[in-house]
Amino acid sequence: MTVRSRSAASSALLVRYGAEAPAGAVLLLHGGRADGLEAPPLLNLPALRMRPFAGAMRRAARGRPVLVAEARYRHRGWNGERADAARDAETALAGLRARFGEMPIVLVGHSMGGRAALAVAGDPAVRGVVALAPWCPRGEPVAHLAGRRLHLLHDEADRVTTAGDSWAFVRRAREAGADATGIPMPSGGHAMLRAAGLWHRRAAELALETLASTPA
Repeated sequence: MTVRSRSAASSALLVRYGAEAPAGAVLLLHGGRADGLEAPPLLNLPALRMRPFAGAMRRAARGRPVLVAEARYRHRGWNGERADAARDAETALAGLRARFGEMPIVLVGHSMGGRAALAVAGDPAVRGVVALAPWCPRGEPVAHLAGRRLHLLHDEADRVTTAGDSWAFVRRAREAGADATGIPMPSGGHAMLRAAGLWHRRAAELALETLASTPA
């Protein structure tokens, strides 16, 4: 894993809720665009969409020493082979490690953030991924996911990313040795606005169950 610098690792990470000595962490990765080299705007709607998930994680933790943080992106887009969101996710993981030491981590990502989470889940600290309406292009690597616990949540009415691609990814990840599950959601579309509370609660439950699970 390549880290640009200690200051870069720090700037790629925003801690939402934490403990002085966390026993584990949930790292949130928001969505974005296929292409876009510009920096995210100050009013970053994909990032704002993840705020209720941070609150749901805190409530579900019920006082347990779990840290909740968000990754910050340098660019709005994935940008082809650059895979900028995945690179920033790596840097955020390094920032967690530098500030809080070694601990288990669960990644929770939406759309492009789900793709980034799945791409970097081979990091030794990552116990699993909760991917929300993830972007799962055909042919994405899966070998690095062996032993990881994956939950892919998708509304089959989503027209931005497709549930069929998520279920295909689940099948391939299982073949590679991951404990992977596809979870159809009854509504919400891509933005997860309808039945939002269900998305928040389910993601928090799955993330904290995964964090508490026995390491692979």
